[in-house]
Amino acid sequence: MKDLLCPQCKIRRFQVKNSSGDYIVVTVNVNCEIVPIHAEESLIGYDLSIVYCLGCSWSGSVKSLCH
Repeated sequence: MKDLLCPQCKIRRFQVKNSSGDYIVVTVNVNCEIVPIHAEESLIGYDLSIVYCLGCSWSGSVKSLCH
């Protein structure tokens, strides 16, 4: 399945953070679902309302990627 790209730098890797400042690396698929790059990682406890690009300073909602 194809992943969505950062609107600014066009890479496909993002991160999401939790309240402790920990983060995991994710992708966003064409169904606008956030998917950890390591299948064994859980998204429980992470703020999924904003994703942060790993390649540049862009951050935003998943909806902004799925326009």
